[in-house]
Amino acid sequence: MGRRFLFFLALCATAWSQSTPELFRVRLETTKGNITLELHRDWSPNGVDRFYTLVRAGYYDDNRFFRVIKDRWTQFGINGDPKVSRLWRELKIPDDPRKESNVRGTIAFAFAVPNGRTTQLFINTRDNSPTHDKEPFVPIGRVIEGMDVLDALNSEYGDTSGGGIRAGKQAPMFEQGNAWLDKNFPHLDSIRRAVLMEQ
Repeated sequence: MGRRFLFFLALCATAWSQSTPELFRVRLETTKGNITLELHRDWSPNGVDRFYTLVRAGYYDDNRFFRVIKDRWTQFGINGDPKVSRLWRELKIPDDPRKESNVRGTIAFAFAVPNGRTTQLFINTRDNSPTHDKEPFVPIGRVIEGMDVLDALNSEYGDTSGGGIRAGKQAPMFEQGNAWLDKNFPHLDSIRRAVLMEQ
């Protein structure tokens, strides 16, 4: 087991020992500019706790926006290192009841089955409440700065660069990580870093 992976696990253990703030912000430093998210623990305690842990552990650093559907949603959340992504893929969290609607700018976890949320998230780039609230996809926060950046992310590949969890086309990302995405979909935008902001 490599040093990088062991260091990642140590960070996870540290993150789990920290209590999640009720309200906090995360800055996604992307290849197109910065996006600021505001997370509300009362909207989705299990979801926000998981997101906080993953950001603290650096899980979203060097992540690709692998599914960008123009004027619908933008999805990310598979780590570029297959060892890391496969580990977290098995660590599911319980569902939370939905409190907020999937309007433009809200962020929620993607999932395939009930109680199946792990690491993948999407940001609504239009009002998806008529369909997504029925599923239910549970918003954990919202974009408060950088919607223009979000709207500018490269959408040329659509569903072909991995699809959604339910499409059954994500195996290469879990098996080969960023190497596969960079070879086959070289123009994808990325999260360079996800940073917890000072309150």
